[in-house]
Amino acid sequence: MSDGDIPKPGDWPVDPQEDVAVSLDRIWIDGCFDFSHHGHAGAMLQARRLGTELLVGVHSDEEILENKGPTVMTLAERVSAVDACRWSTVSIPYAPYVTSLPWISHYGCHFVVHGDDVTSDSSGEDCYRFVKAANRFRVVKRTPGISTTDLVGRMLLCTKNHFIRSLTKTLAGEEGPGTVEERANLAQERGQRIQDYASDETGRQPGVLVLAWTESRSVTKNGAALDAGSYTIMVEGLRPKPGQRIVYVDGGFDLFSSGHIEFLRQVVKAEEALGRQTGWYAPSAVQKRCASGDNNDYGPAYVVAGVHDDEVINYWKGVNYPIMNILERGLCVLQCRLSTILSTLTNTQYVNSVIFSAPFIPSKAFLKGLPFGAPNAVYHGPTAFMPLTYDPYVAARDMGIYQEIGNHKFQDVNAGEIVQRILQSRQMYEERQKKKGEKAAGEEAVRLRERMEEEAAALAKDRALHR
Repeated sequence: MSDGDIPKPGDWPVDPQEDVAVSLDRIWIDGCFDFSHHGHAGAMLQARRLGTELLVGVHSDEEILENKGPTVMTLAERVSAVDACRWSTVSIPYAPYVTSLPWISHYGCHFVVHGDDVTSDSSGEDCYRFVKAANRFRVVKRTPGISTTDLVGRMLLCTKNHFIRSLTKTLAGEEGPGTVEERANLAQERGQRIQDYASDETGRQPGVLVLAWTESRSVTKNGAALDAGSYTIMVEGLRPKPGQRIVYVDGGFDLFSSGHIEFLRQVVKAEEALGRQTGWYAPSAVQKRCASGDNNDYGPAYVVAGVHDDEVINYWKGVNYPIMNILERGLCVLQCRLSTILSTLTNTQYVNSVIFSAPFIPSKAFLKGLPFGAPNAVYHGPTAFMPLTYDPYVAARDMGIYQEIGNHKFQDVNAGEIVQRILQSRQMYEERQKKKGEKAAGEEAVRLRERMEEEAAALAKDRALHR
């Protein structure tokens, strides 16, 4: 990179505009971050554990197109996903594709972190050659089995071998491919990953409470909760604090994206607004909360997110949805910023507890049977991906706790929209797949996907009308 490519004071994409002192505790990681899958979160978690601050450089759409191929998500959507990762301190958009020493030094970062795979620019040279030469490069382990390339392949080839029938049995090594020993090893690895992703913003202390829900009777195909069911604690985490409202949200969270993130952000904003109306942020209330605990304040809401099973989502949406299985989707929700103990509105974070295998239709029995008691509110947002002619939230309405989040800037970003982006620009993504050595989908496979999408939409409509 030439000196002419180094921004001058006032031109840096994110403050500070003047150089800051370089610190060993300030870590830099960069990338495309196309799709906010849990592999990206895993890299950021490992990087954050190497220091106390993590700055995340996000490449522009134009530089990625020049060096790698087209992005699926826009820069704004990708930055939204990075900002929502619990271990990211700040995102730096327009970071150079070839990592630049002047850039990382300007922001006070000594070490650059990347996975143990090779990343090259358009000329075939190592993107980290300059920081490696300066001995300022550190390697973290790449998360196996997940990448943007993998996900694009699932969309184009309509595969279903990523589905998980029962997460609890899979994590016990009772289900899945391979020998008994291979299943046991994979189960241990996945269980450890859930525990790691449930850590707090330091990546070292307990954070999110992780639960698995099981219905006492046979599970209905459409995901309706027939009874209260039972819960298994997968990872112990922080419990609700005195005075916090229990807020429940649920969804498939497939191809976890800015649409889901903005919905969760709006839920927290709505609860903060209610908190302001009820005096939660009054100095006397803050002082009282701090005095009764460890001198730290906390937010007015405890957000619980339910994640639906693969079978339930596929029943309603068809084709090979969900594109991400329940473990992959749950990990994405799990890494989404937890509510920190702060008395200000800055650094607001989103998810406190995750419930795997939550029902698609939450009944009164389910809601009243939550480990924290019946929620104070059940939130739902704009749903274009899975339009229904009936209301899954009748129970919440009857209980007087149903709340809706209105339209927002990322409301149309969902799994269906992302798949359509891939199909509409298939040839460019095919070239990207070939560069990665992945199997490409032919015209016939793409036409099959399109037909399956149409048939699935018709079937979902028919089921909703005749349920």
